[in-house]
Amino acid sequence: MVAMMNPNEPLTALETALDSDPGETAEWCEALSSTLAHCGPARARYLLQRLQAHALELGLEREAQAFSAYRNTLPVEQQGNYPGDLELDERITGILRWNALAMVVRANHAYGELGGHIASYASAAEIFEVGFQHFFRGEGGGAQRSGDLVFFQPHSAPGIYARAFLEGRLSEAQLANYRQEVAGNGLCSYPHPWLMPDFWQFPTGSMGIGPLNAIYQARFMRYLQHRGLLDTSARHVWGVFGDGEMDEPESIAGLTLAAREGLDNLTFIVNCNLQRLDGPVRGNGQIIQELEALFSGAGWNVIKVLWGSEWDALFARDHEHALLRQLAATPDGQFQTLGAKDGSYNLEHFFKQNPALQRLVAHMSADEINALKRGGHDFRKLHAAYAAAKACKGRPTVILAKTKKGYGMSSAGESRMTAHQAKKLDVQALLAFRDRFHLPLSDEEVEQLRFYRPAADSPEMIYLRQRREALGGPLPVRRSDCAGLPVPDLDSFAGFALRAEGKEMSTTMAAVRLLGNWLKVPGLGPRVVPIVADEARTFGMASLFRQIGIYSPQGQRYEPEDAGSLLVYKEARDGQLLEEGITEAGAISSWIAAATAYAVHGEAMLPVYIYYSMFGFQRVGDLIWAAADQRARGLLLGATAGRTTLGGEGLQHQDGSSLVMASMVPNCRAWDPCFAGELAVILEHAARRMLVEQRDEFHYVAVMNENYPQPSLPEDMHEDVLRGMYRLARHASAASRGQVRLLGSGTILREVIAAGELLASDWQVDSEVFSVTSFSELARGARDAQRLAMAGEQADCHVRHSLPGDAPVIAASDYVRAWPQLIAEYVQAPYITLGTDGFGRSDTRQQLRRFFEVDRHAVVLAALYGLVCQGVLPADVLGQARARYGIGEEGAAWYR
Repeated sequence: MVAMMNPNEPLTALETALDSDPGETAEWCEALSSTLAHCGPARARYLLQRLQAHALELGLEREAQAFSAYRNTLPVEQQGNYPGDLELDERITGILRWNALAMVVRANHAYGELGGHIASYASAAEIFEVGFQHFFRGEGGGAQRSGDLVFFQPHSAPGIYARAFLEGRLSEAQLANYRQEVAGNGLCSYPHPWLMPDFWQFPTGSMGIGPLNAIYQARFMRYLQHRGLLDTSARHVWGVFGDGEMDEPESIAGLTLAAREGLDNLTFIVNCNLQRLDGPVRGNGQIIQELEALFSGAGWNVIKVLWGSEWDALFARDHEHALLRQLAATPDGQFQTLGAKDGSYNLEHFFKQNPALQRLVAHMSADEINALKRGGHDFRKLHAAYAAAKACKGRPTVILAKTKKGYGMSSAGESRMTAHQAKKLDVQALLAFRDRFHLPLSDEEVEQLRFYRPAADSPEMIYLRQRREALGGPLPVRRSDCAGLPVPDLDSFAGFALRAEGKEMSTTMAAVRLLGNWLKVPGLGPRVVPIVADEARTFGMASLFRQIGIYSPQGQRYEPEDAGSLLVYKEARDGQLLEEGITEAGAISSWIAAATAYAVHGEAMLPVYIYYSMFGFQRVGDLIWAAADQRARGLLLGATAGRTTLGGEGLQHQDGSSLVMASMVPNCRAWDPCFAGELAVILEHAARRMLVEQRDEFHYVAVMNENYPQPSLPEDMHEDVLRGMYRLARHASAASRGQVRLLGSGTILREVIAAGELLASDWQVDSEVFSVTSFSELARGARDAQRLAMAGEQADCHVRHSLPGDAPVIAASDYVRAWPQLIAEYVQAPYITLGTDGFGRSDTRQQLRRFFEVDRHAVVLAALYGLVCQGVLPADVLGQARARYGIGEEGAAWYR
């Protein structure tokens, strides 16, 4: 509803300068007002739309505002009756505010370092309670998941704990141990499913992750529905987020997808308290108007809840739109100042700034002005917005609810710059808080920060239980019970890789072929979710377009250019492949939705996201960490992996670090196989652990685009492949001058194999060559063995068992040296690592490996150096080797 000019109101200087004919302008405004009065808003809107279309036809530039007037979207006559007990809702909310405050303040009185947040939940309590009491549906106690998905604003976690305490789901001892988890029976700081696996559904502690994940969860529910795997039509996704959080790029990255795919099963509620951690979100602007323009431009239904019911009479009498004009001219920084002050200040510094506005409130006292609430603290207004959001069909909805940060904390932090940092309140502030919300606590109980739970037969508790029972039980709740999926025997789908017999292929092609074979397996095949960002053809996956189709909720409403091709680009409503476009953040969010379906939906899925390895952990590492927190189960395939395998692409495409970053995620298993047989064993092992044994882990596997002969893999090597390393070859000379052990991983293993041959033929040095499929798995096993040894127990260490004695060990990979150095402390012999530290370059594979000093000649030189350091070979052998292989200083620039 846009405010219209009153033709009788004096024009401002700016309007006078722009308006060359005020009389004509007044006639247009009167005509529109008359149409609205006599024909209704639908006719008035049609005329405006028709005029706008005609203006475009005439070539006039469009300069219409992308937002509506600074008032509630829903007029009073559309808000309906409030279905709950308003008095009880308000009393319960006051109790929750107190318990959340007491939890944080108690922890910080006892341990000043623990932190915590009070002000965010204080601002959002009504937003949450309208949802909990009237909209957020629980599981209902059935075997099938039927509840809503709720993404909670992380800084409001104390309020969610406070509600669970009233419901009897958390004990007083647990509240007293807020942010004290190590000894057990504590509560984590933010929503963390890893730490509270039966409570929190989704991790939202990292700003921006929640909004993006919420969109892709809503989208994945439609994917399951359209593919006939699960009826999700009754479930809804709710996300409560902060206005400051919307500045994160991830927060808005999926908005157009949600609108494009008509996700009316999704509602955002943005808590617009106008305040971020240090100050206003938009001190000199209006974040609510900005967000309205953003969301409406993306295609969302926008509902603004700005002013409480106390304002209704003022707006009804504001015939001259003086109030709307003043609100539109007030920046958020000033709104915060007004929010922090009392009614007298607001009367003097806001309502008396305009004679018409002053007349509007002439009958009101300072106390009545002080009682004017923001809409986000009004149950009636919020309920109407929630109901309208659920009723909206064909597009997602965002509710922009205006609140006060630290609401109820008065002088301790309400609307103040320091509100976010408020963690302790003095006794007077606590007593004022009690009085503000009419809490039945004595002065002594307030001073001692006692938690309060009404008697089980009190009206509050009866009402609380009734409302949650009507909605299907408590939230949040996380369940992990899920039927497993069958995984076929290794030989049945991977025979081509296990018995390759020298056939040339890349491990990327082998991975795609293995994936294709999985898709044909009954039971498992329909549950495989292939995901790509925009590189399916690059990775040789184009055959899947026709085989399983690309998911599109609209199907395919056009004839593709390649309609006659065997690799036709086929979109389908029941398509299985998720082709996300150029958005790694979106693709990994799709993967997370599928990888957590076992808990969210009770349906096991096997998501396989394949992508340029450089655009994984480095680009969306925070999302991957959120996946780990959420106990994701799935496969990540880092294709074109390694710093020297992607010839010609250069610095930003060449990956030398993803495996190291993967190794730092506790429940991620990272692999770097060289051969197709190794890859097959690893993928089968990963699928079996996640789908049959139902372990809460995911697997990152690096695959390369380099074609080379693939050897067969003997069955007796499989176990060591999964331990992280197996002996591949021995090279012996006629008259041995020394012995070394050579470790290679990924594509550099072939350089290591060649180095072993050169050492034997050129230098009479014997060698054992090991294929390392995972330095992180080797380190994991060695670390476990070391810990057992410290406890006096015997444990097998695969690293020490495989590499006994003092023969020098040289480890080379296509990654930075930190990757092979993961096992350095567990190797008893001298240990030398080669890697691709530094920035990438554009060149051929051979030149890049020479430059980074990871080619066969560099491996030979490192082996000779190890023997020289032991005194086995003379020092001049190093100069001989450099001269023989032409090793100069051309690679010395990589570390500068």
